[in-house]
Order: sequence, then C-alpha cells, then structure tokens
Amino acid sequence: MSATANPVPQTDSVTETGATPNFNAQRAVSLSPYQRAWARFKRNRLGYVSLWIFVVMLVVSTGAELFSNDKPFVTRINGQLLFPMISNPSEKALGGDFVTPTDWKDPFITELSKKDGNWSLGAINPHSAQSTDYFSKAVPPSPPTTTNWLGTDSNGRDMVARLLYGFRVSIWFAVALTIVGTVIGVVMGAIMGYFGGWVDLTLQRVVEIWGAVPELYFLIIFAAIFEPSLGLLLILLALWSWLGLSDYVRAEFLRNRSLEYVKAARALGLSNMQIIRRHVLPNSLTPVITFIPFRMSAAILALTSLDFLGLGVPASVPSLGQLLLQGKANLDAWWIIFPTFVLLTVTMLLLTFIGDALRDAFDTRKS
Repeated sequence: MSATANPVPQTDSVTETGATPNFNAQRAVSLSPYQRAWARFKRNRLGYVSLWIFVVMLVVSTGAELFSNDKPFVTRINGQLLFPMISNPSEKALGGDFVTPTDWKDPFITELSKKDGNWSLGAINPHSAQSTDYFSKAVPPSPPTTTNWLGTDSNGRDMVARLLYGFRVSIWFAVALTIVGTVIGVVMGAIMGYFGGWVDLTLQRVVEIWGAVPELYFLIIFAAIFEPSLGLLLILLALWSWLGLSDYVRAEFLRNRSLEYVKAARALGLSNMQIIRRHVLPNSLTPVITFIPFRMSAAILALTSLDFLGLGVPASVPSLGQLLLQGKANLDAWWIIFPTFVLLTVTMLLLTFIGDALRDAFDTRKS
C-alpha cells in the first residue's frame, strides 16, 4: 500500500521559492503621485532632516519676540500687573521721574523689579534687535559675555538679537520674493507654452529684451530716488526673478499640450482655462517645486548682497548684510562676521539639501 504525502498548504505570505511578496510595492500602486514623491523625499535622510531643521529655524525666527526681547512679557510692580511687551508703561507710572517709556535695562527699574512682592517674566535673551544698553561700561563692539552671549555690534546692540531678527527679515523676504516670482514665471511660461505660435514668439522676444536690462543699474537709480524699503526691493527684484523659471514652465507646457489627454479634453469641449488648470498645470509643476529652495537661496543672497552694498533695507531694519558690512569695518571683532557667516552658510546648505531631496523625490525613474 503506497502512501501519498499530503500537500503542504501554501500561505499568502510565502511563495513557492520561499520569498515574501513585495507588499510595499503593492501598496505604492495605490498611492497618488504626490504621496509617492513624499515617500521618496522622506527616504532622503539628509534632505528630510534639513527640512525639519529649517522649519524649526523659521518658527523660532518668526516668533523672535518670544525668545529675544528687552521688555518682560508680564511683570508685577507695586501691586500692578503689567504686560510691557504689549503696552510699555512710562517710568513715572512705576515710581520714576520721567514720562518716557520704561527702559528695562535701567538699574533703577532692575532694582525695583527685585524688591519684595515684585517680579518679572521675560524672554530667555533680554535684548531686542534695536535695544542698546546705555548703562553698560563695555565699549562697542564688545566681545561675548554672560550678558551678551555673542557680544555686541558696532552700535552696542546684542548680536544674538540682531541675528535672530535679521534672519527673520531675510527668510520671509525670500519667501515673498519666491512666491511672487514663481507666480509670474508660471503664468508667463504657461501662456507661451500652451498657446505657442505668434504668442510664444512675441513673448520670447519680450523676455529676451527684458532679460538684457541691467538689474543692478535699476536698483542703484531707485535707491537714489526713493527711500529704501522691503516693499520697494520686493517689487524691483520680482521684475527679474521670474525670467529663469518661465523657460522651464514653457518647456513643460509645450510637451504636455500635445499629449492625448489634452486632446481628449479639447474634444470634450473644455475651455483653454479649464484644460490648463485641471490637466496641464498639475503635470507641469515638477520644475517649479524642485526649484523653490534654490530660488529662496538666491533671494536671501540677493538681499544680503544689496544690504552689504548699502542698496537694501534702511538702517532701522535688522539685516544680515549690515552685520557683514560691520564685520568688514571691524575685522578684529570676529564675533560680528563669524556668526553671521555661519548662519548664512548653514541656511544655504539646508536649502540646497532640501532642493536635492525634492529633485530626487519628483524623479519618476526612482522607485
């Protein structure tokens, strides 16, 4: 009597060769293109960590008043509960002799806040970007101390506060310039690439002529006529910042407008605006997204360079370029130029790593 062996049952998790199916690949099929791009971005550890570091720096600098401020958040003096950061009382209201706003670095105010029943709660760094300690005996620019962790600049202002507030100005200016330049570049590139023909030829000549206009000369002329401001700089730089991006968007639109799904949308009676918004534009945003970090880097360097040359923001606005200019004038004060250079270098590196990770994330050849 011959016995037949019972067949070994096959489970769903083991194949005949003993290998497990690639469930990650099966799951990736159900993901949207942007979800797959985000998954590829997260696999780039350097870019992913750089993004979070940059986000932390952006959040901290945006709330700079919460971390570096010469006025307390809340204080109790002589039975009064005050909020100087919101409404700074006069010195006379606290028992002084003057009706001017209270200088919280004044030794009289400092001793008053230490009396029994009085207390103050302030920022971790008790200095603001424009505050100067007139009661300090150190001659500016003074080296780092326990009071000023990175020393003071040539005007006696705290370097930590100047870096923090200056970084906020630079990064949000870069964000605004990137948004404005990207919108203009996408609109111009979309018009040239989608319609083509005489529209494309005409606008290409306009782009070539406008690109040949010397941007720096315009900045020098306007700086001599108008008072420098962030708004004026944003408008002037935005006039040229879209030129490079429009070429990439134009090329994407030229490629996508001849594809089958666009022809099918035309056959269904969709308008040009509907076709651009629903079909062509979403499939042409890869160069736009991947270039955003690099455009922000260029905007930060542009503002810093103009401030260094004296063509940027007014002196009342904290600026990294002004700190570099002060460091050039005070070469022995290493605490001015060295931290500023390190902050700019770290910011540029973070944005570069983020840009490289975005480029890899939108590369469909990577699984």
